[in-house]
Amino acid sequence: MSSDSVITSLTAAVEAHPDDVPLRLHLAGLLLDAGRSGEAIAHVGQALARNPADEQAQRLMQRALGVPPTGPDPAAVATSSPGSASAATSSPGAPDATPAAPGPGQPAGPPPTGRSADDPLAAYEQELADVVPPRFAAGDEPEPVAGEADRMFDVETPPIRLADVGGMTDVKERLELAFLGPLRNPELRKLYGKSLRGGLMLYGPPGCGKTFLARAIAGEMGAKFISLSIVDVLDMWIGNSERNLHELFEAARRSAPCVLFLDEVDALGHKRSKITSSNMRTIGNQLLAELDGVEGNNEGVFVLAATNTPWDVDPALRRPGRLDRVVLVLPPDAPARASILQYHVRERPIANIDLRRIVNSTEDFSGADLAHLCESAAEYAMADSIRRGEVRMIEQRDFDRALKDIRPSTKPWFATARNVAMFANEGGAYDDLVAYLKRRKLL
Repeated sequence: MSSDSVITSLTAAVEAHPDDVPLRLHLAGLLLDAGRSGEAIAHVGQALARNPADEQAQRLMQRALGVPPTGPDPAAVATSSPGSASAATSSPGAPDATPAAPGPGQPAGPPPTGRSADDPLAAYEQELADVVPPRFAAGDEPEPVAGEADRMFDVETPPIRLADVGGMTDVKERLELAFLGPLRNPELRKLYGKSLRGGLMLYGPPGCGKTFLARAIAGEMGAKFISLSIVDVLDMWIGNSERNLHELFEAARRSAPCVLFLDEVDALGHKRSKITSSNMRTIGNQLLAELDGVEGNNEGVFVLAATNTPWDVDPALRRPGRLDRVVLVLPPDAPARASILQYHVRERPIANIDLRRIVNSTEDFSGADLAHLCESAAEYAMADSIRRGEVRMIEQRDFDRALKDIRPSTKPWFATARNVAMFANEGGAYDDLVAYLKRRKLL
């Protein structure tokens, strides 16, 4: 049988059994003897793709590329005649040849990342880039080193002070007693054994300035400020949420003195008796451990929490040593409403505004409601200016029109809080709320 017939038969056999590597390599050796190097390279390349360490395949590839072999090739000896060029090349007495120079498509520099300098396949891997896929593919970005992938959190120093907060005299007095006084008097603090660690929970209707007040406290103390919300903590992978929460507290400890603000704390510390998700339960347990300082010293870390629904917060969070002080943040009183209104119109063109009349008409308005009122009055004045073709000032009539459309957003909250004050005031937790509702004749 002629060599061409044998090659044809072996080619059909390889096509029928593509995973038979010895058969494929035998075919490649015959192809090399027949001078059909291109076809041989394709078969050897597929064998190397399955097993890059196959010595027989490496020798056959070196033969096909004209690279001197590093040892005898059993396949070549078996398939070549004694006088053939391949047999002469693989004879034991043949002198060592110098390595071939890099080909036109082959780099002359150091081997690519992931390959050693003495890798026998590195020399011709580039030559076969169009036929055989590379053994090592460089990633777009390097693998992160341990510790480099840690999350970064915004640590800021707020420029505002408590003087910038309108009204809230009772709240400011409580904060002075709990935090600011001990901080300003370190000697007295040591004398009385007052710790600089602690927690305070602000609660009240939405839009009444709890977040603004927390920033003002940090500014008054000259401390760093870190705001934490549930989106900073939750993660789809098990264990990552607890890790995120721990890293937030660690960032606060490194930045001490620092105010760590837990916004919407009822989302993170919901009553565990009402939680059906095991993941949220473990997050709540992690929050308790961080507040206790189990994972680190909380000295100099002031934890301020804010919520609109304190009755949904887990009672364990309000235990002494955690968020043990609770402060009610009510809608702004008359002096505070006047300050807020003046703030929101300070850069707007106004004329003939009866501030007292507006203040008297905005009972139960939150700070956010007052900001919306000023925005609506400006919209009416601007729309009138566009319609008339001439610019005019924001006047009292614009505020009167806005007051017809805007209602205080705090009333639904007080409707719920009234039921809590009447039927769920265990231990006097909401005595401040009860006193306020009685003054307003809502209880």
